Amino acid sequence: MSYQNILEEIEDNILTISIDRPKKLNALNRETIQELHEAFKEARTNDEVKVVIITGTGEKAFVAGADISEFADYSPKEGKKLAADGQEKLFNYVANFPKPVIAAVNGFALGGGLELAMAAHFRIASENAKMGLPEVSLGVIPGYGGTQRLPQLVGKGRAMELIMTAGMVDANQALQYGLINHVVELEKLTEFTEAMAKKIMKNSMIAIGAAIKAINANYEDGVNGFDTEINEFGRSFGTDDFKEGTSAFLNKRKANFPGK
Repeated sequence: MSYQNILEEIEDNILTISIDRPKKLNALNRETIQELHEAFKEARTNDEVKVVIITGTGEKAFVAGADISEFADYSPKEGKKLAADGQEKLFNYVANFPKPVIAAVNGFALGGGLELAMAAHFRIASENAKMGLPEVSLGVIPGYGGTQRLPQLVGKGRAMELIMTAGMVDANQALQYGLINHVVELEKLTEFTEAMAKKIMKNSMIAIGAAIKAINANYEDGVNGFDTEINEFGRSFGTDDFKEGTSAFLNKRKANFPGK
């Protein structure tokens, strides 16, 4: 599929989606959010895709926020719809994606950019990365899940401070806070992230999808994550991957998971 604002590349079962709006520092507008939704929707049913890496083109920015020019004159009703549509189409969609999603954060990840990175299942950042939610400096709050996912990752107190001050943290601070998993040199970001994706793909992708569902259940209101874990654990026993994994272990050989 052809896109105006994103680039796609599939290699070795890894889909890399790059947001490509360099003149806007890869800022998210409605069209880009829709294109990202379409790309993830297509990846969901593409058997060739096992892991998704999301990043930004260039060295300056992953995503330097939302495109403010699009909503500067919105009414409260329009603002609410903007947040609801964006969360449904992209941010929650990515967070609950059944295949692993890794954010490779190169440069600025601000506002909607950090919210997109936080929606990914985990984050790897380059040394020049800077992250923050500066929305209150514009008289608004994070609207794409930032007030919910940031506390989950860094704790309530740090999230309150970061949001209230509209401040930024560098990659090392973000690592210390638990906001990201690894910091690497910019020129090694792609290589490191792809190596992580390949390490993941050695395991059962069916089981990984079930684990994503179970982990996410812990953060859903009214859902007992332990019940979800028990159900997914039981369901695993009916998969070909379980038969292959246990057989390989018992016979002291490397598993070759069929993904079923």
